[in-house]
Amino acid sequence: MDLATLLGLLCAFGIVLSAIVLGGSATMFLNAPGLLIVVGGTVGAVMMKFTLAQFLGAFKVALKAFLNKLDKPEDLIEQTVDMANEARKGGLLALEGKQTENVFLAKGIQLMVDGHEPEVVRQTLMTDMHSTLERHEVGKRIFKSIGETAPAMGMIGTLIGLVQMLSNMSDPKSIGPAMAIALLTTLYGAMIANIFALPIAGKLALRSGEERMIKSMIIDSLGGIQEGRNPRVIEEILKTYLPSSKRGSDNGK
Repeated sequence: MDLATLLGLLCAFGIVLSAIVLGGSATMFLNAPGLLIVVGGTVGAVMMKFTLAQFLGAFKVALKAFLNKLDKPEDLIEQTVDMANEARKGGLLALEGKQTENVFLAKGIQLMVDGHEPEVVRQTLMTDMHSTLERHEVGKRIFKSIGETAPAMGMIGTLIGLVQMLSNMSDPKSIGPAMAIALLTTLYGAMIANIFALPIAGKLALRSGEERMIKSMIIDSLGGIQEGRNPRVIEEILKTYLPSSKRGSDNGK
């Protein structure tokens, strides 16, 4: 579980809701037609830009903003260096049945053990990586589109409310409450965009970058193992993915 995403979401919504409750009756901020316009309108407008499968799949991809199961780069380096030592002593078949929780790494090991050429292994894993990253990119674009569309739908709802208010000016006392209801749709749109959709899109971009790095490290490490490189050389190559401060601490060890 990514605590930063969860705590950030709860904190943002909590602060806004606290301000609403402390400022008076919370029920005055509830308006069914306004929610229908903003939520329904946003969903419909965004769905038009993508296929139904892409739109529905984006919410599955969004779980990556809350669930972080990627290996730590330092642990991955240690694991692959151990594998390189085993392969150097007993050949690639020594890696058969190697246990790892990383599905991508397990797939690469199986390809090597099956006797595929290094170029075939690399190309297969690269295709797998790019396909995964493309799905993440679509999810990011969908949430970014939600963040862009929700405020616009909020403004549309506000305009509808203003038209309805101005068409009934006979009762001056009704103008204030009607104006408040009209402005609620703008609030709904701003909250959906800035507290939910855009932060999720940003976190998905971060997760995509992290996954690209981890999978690139795996591809490079497996390529080095197949070529029979010295495990120390493989380790130094993989350390180039780390920040310089962590490279230094590892070298010190």
